[in-house]
Amino acid sequence: MTSTAGANIETRKTAATMSVGEYISQRLVEMGVSHYFSVPGDYNLVLFDELLKNKSINMIACCNELNAGYAADGYARACGIAAAFVTFGVGGLSIVNAVAGAYAEDLPLIVVSGGPNSNDSSEHHLIHHSLAQHEFTFSRDIFKNITAETVIIDNVTDAPALIERALSAAVHTRKPVYIEIACNLATAQIPAPQYARITYDWPSDPVALKAAADAAASMLNAATKPVLVAGVRLRSFNASDAFETLANACDYGVAVMPNAKGFFRENHPNFTGMYLGQVSTPGCSEIVESADAYLFAGPLFTDYTTAGYTTLIDRRKLIEVFPDRVRLPGHDFSRVNMQDFLLALAKRLNKNNTSKSAYDRVKGKAAEPEAGDKQRPLTSARLRANIQKLLDKSTCLVAETGDSWFAGLKMSLPEGAKFEFQMQWGSIGWATPAVLGLSVGYGKSRRVIAMIGDGSFQLTAQEMGTMIRYSVNPIVFLINNGGYTIEAEIHDGPYNTIKNWNYAELVQAFNATDGNGFSARVTNEAELEEAIARAVKHDAPSLIECIIDKDDCTKQLLQLGTRVAATNSRPPKA
Repeated sequence: MTSTAGANIETRKTAATMSVGEYISQRLVEMGVSHYFSVPGDYNLVLFDELLKNKSINMIACCNELNAGYAADGYARACGIAAAFVTFGVGGLSIVNAVAGAYAEDLPLIVVSGGPNSNDSSEHHLIHHSLAQHEFTFSRDIFKNITAETVIIDNVTDAPALIERALSAAVHTRKPVYIEIACNLATAQIPAPQYARITYDWPSDPVALKAAADAAASMLNAATKPVLVAGVRLRSFNASDAFETLANACDYGVAVMPNAKGFFRENHPNFTGMYLGQVSTPGCSEIVESADAYLFAGPLFTDYTTAGYTTLIDRRKLIEVFPDRVRLPGHDFSRVNMQDFLLALAKRLNKNNTSKSAYDRVKGKAAEPEAGDKQRPLTSARLRANIQKLLDKSTCLVAETGDSWFAGLKMSLPEGAKFEFQMQWGSIGWATPAVLGLSVGYGKSRRVIAMIGDGSFQLTAQEMGTMIRYSVNPIVFLINNGGYTIEAEIHDGPYNTIKNWNYAELVQAFNATDGNGFSARVTNEAELEEAIARAVKHDAPSLIECIIDKDDCTKQLLQLGTRVAATNSRPPKA
C-alpha cells in the first residue's frame, strides 16, 4: 500500500467547531483519503453538502452501492484506506457484500451511512427504507458481523468520540467500520478535531518478542534447507519491507502464496515462485515441501490457497507469523507485532542458501506458445503474452475471479509492478469497480490493466461509465468465452452459460455525447496488437473485447477446479 494512512501528523490549529459532516471529511483527509465513493439517497443528501465544502477530498459518484463498495476496496489497495457514503437501509444493505469482501481481505473501508432523524425512534415513527418496524438498528446489527466497529451517531455530544472510535478501529485492525449519522445531525456543530494522529503501529511485548525470535532462530538455524514463504497479510500489516529484510539476511529460498503475488520482488535473487500445492509454479512445491523448516509470514491456509488442501505442510516443521503473534511447534507467542518479529529474526539467522540452490537445479519454465499465424483465432495463451508486454514498473495488473486469476498468476511482474485480485472473498463482479477505485487511487502515477471475464463483467458493467465520467485511463481486456468458466470447471451445467452481449459497443453507449472511452472487438492476434497500440496511446478508459473459445483455459484452473470440486463434494460424516 502507498497510503499516508496512519502517518504521524502533528497537532494543528482549527476552528473551534465544525459540522459533523465537515469533521468526518477533515479526518479522512488527515488519514490520507483524497477521494470517496458515493451513491445519494435522501438520508445522506445534507451530509453530502457538508462533505462538498472540503475541497481537499473529492466525490466519485458510482452507479450503485455495491459498486461503490468494490471501488472503495480497490482504492484501499492503492492508498491504504478508503471511504464510501451510502443512504440508510437500502444503501447500507446494498454495499454489504463488498464490505464483507474488504473484511476478508484485510482492507480498512470506512462506510458512512445517512440515518433516520434522531427523533424518529422516540416518536415511534415508521419510516421508509426500513423493515416497517419500530426499530432502526437492523443495518448496524448486520454490519456488526463484517466490520471491526459499528457506531450510530444520534446525538451531538457523543459524535466526536464515536467517530474517532470507528476510525481508530479501521486503522488498527485493517478492517471495515460502519458509521451511521442521523440525517438531521449532519450540519450540527461539534468541537473540531485537535489531533490528527491515528497510527497502526503498536509495540510488541519485549519479553514475548525476544522469546519468539530466539525460538524461531534456534529452529531455523538448526535446519539444513529452510525456506521462507510470503503470505497475503504482509501488506495489510505493513510488513513487506521487513520480510524482504529477513530474506536478504538469511539467503533462504523465498516463495509466495498466490494471494501474496507482488508482495515480494519476483526479480529478487532468492525468489523461487508461487506456492499453491500441486498447482505451484515449476519447481516451487518441491522445494517448499521438501524443506526441513519453513516460515510462513502472514499466511491464510484456505481451500483455494492450498488447491483443495493438497499442500504437504508438516506443522512440526512450520513457523507461522500472524499480525499479532507467532506460532511454532509447541509454542504460541502473543503480543508480537509481525514487523517487529521479522526484523528481530533477521538479526539472529545464519545465512543458508541450500534451498535456493536446490531450486536452481530443479526449476523448470512453462513456455508460452509462439505467435505463429496472427490471423488464427485468438488463444488465451497469446492474449497473456501480449498483456505481459504491457507490464512495467508503472502498471497495476488486476485479475477478476476465474481463469483470469491464473492468467495473472502466470505472468512475470517487473520490479515495481503491482498485482491485485480478490482470492479470499472471490466475488465475481469485483474487478470492474475495483479497477475504477485503483485508477482513482493511483491517478497518473500508475496505469491499471485488467483481465475480466464476460460473466463477471455483466454483474457490474455500469462502472465503465463512471470511469469515462472521471477520465481515468485503465485498459480492460474483456474475455468473451460465453460463460462462467471457473464454475464450469468446478461443476458444469446450463447455469454457467450466459447471454452474450456486444461488449465493445457498450462503451459507445456509456460515452453518450460527452465521453471519450475507446473500445475494440478482436478475434485474432493481429487485431489484438492493433487494439493494444491504440489503447496505450488513449488517455481515457479502453475496453478490448477478446473472443476466446469457451474451452480455452489455463491448466491451473483445470487442476484447481478438480480439487475444489472434490473438496466441495465430500459426503457428510456418519
